[in-house]
Amino acid sequence: MNSPMRMPWVDTAKGLSIILVVMMYAAYNTGEYTGGVGFLHYVIGFATPFRMPEFFLISGLFLSQVIDRPWRRYIDRRVVHYLYFYVLWAIISIGLKIGIFSRDPAGMLHDLAMAVVQPYGVLWFIYMLAVFGLVAKLLRQFGVPAWIVIPCAAALQMWAPHPDSYAVEQFAAYFVFFYVGFVMAPLVFRLVEWTQPRPMLAVAGLLLWAVVNGLLVYSPGYAMQPVGMQMGLAAWPPLHLTLAVAGAVALCVLGGLLSQFASMEWLRWLGEHSLVVYVAFTIPMSLFRGAALASGLLTDTGMLSLAVLLVSIISPVVLYLIIQRVGFGMFLFERPAWAHIDNSAPLAAPSAALPAAAAQSSRT
Repeated sequence: MNSPMRMPWVDTAKGLSIILVVMMYAAYNTGEYTGGVGFLHYVIGFATPFRMPEFFLISGLFLSQVIDRPWRRYIDRRVVHYLYFYVLWAIISIGLKIGIFSRDPAGMLHDLAMAVVQPYGVLWFIYMLAVFGLVAKLLRQFGVPAWIVIPCAAALQMWAPHPDSYAVEQFAAYFVFFYVGFVMAPLVFRLVEWTQPRPMLAVAGLLLWAVVNGLLVYSPGYAMQPVGMQMGLAAWPPLHLTLAVAGAVALCVLGGLLSQFASMEWLRWLGEHSLVVYVAFTIPMSLFRGAALASGLLTDTGMLSLAVLLVSIISPVVLYLIIQRVGFGMFLFERPAWAHIDNSAPLAAPSAALPAAAAQSSRT
């Protein structure tokens, strides 16, 4: 049942986002092993400018509701919350992949140690949310105005440095979207609220955006590869930044439209529980892809990518529902009481959702 503290369109937009994120890994992971390109490569290619910026922008939408809290409570909700899941699932992932499957205890200990300073695998997103939350609080504490932060963050994103530190690289690439979400939140909320009762105008606007985005991404110069793509004109840094923000806002509008349909309740639920999928999808993805290729029953890159996508999304959801039914193991998706540092923290996390939902559920 939908919590009254939540905004359905936000969860619906996050549902779209988590599907796009898993789709990217499903397509590129499959392409890496088949050496081919499938139809999902072109779908995710369209979303290249805004796929990850959308998640970070949504995560920043509710920052204004918590950023002025006392440091201890803020750190508990916006830093420790994410670090708990990062540490837990980094241990699980590295333990399984390196310690058990590769039978390399020394390599496992090395990767665990490196995971402290270098975000591990797909968990980099959760790691960076903790970093972004801390940096945003410090900027607020020292009174740095948005008109200074946003241009500097935008310049950093367009510069796109590639230092030895993966954390620094990802900070440069995505902090601007997190902070823009924070600053532009009132505008985004008003835009979604305005478009919801005007579906025809909203659809027309989304179609126009989709055409422009698609033409710029697939303009001359683009190249599709099994494990990635080179965009056309959209690769120009200022244009890439513009398309990223436009695409993120477009997905919010689309979430607002879809959230009004009862048939889209599954998508809203998926967005509300996006953490469940995000932290756990790589394990069934690798197992299923390996088994499918070994069996020889499914070798077409496009169809195999689609099958991998479905298994990668459905498997974590099934695991979550089983754990919920059994009543043991919820610490995998909900932060337990001992993992809080704030005395006013609830006994259990009210939601198993990722970034924005976590912010919504911690308004008090």
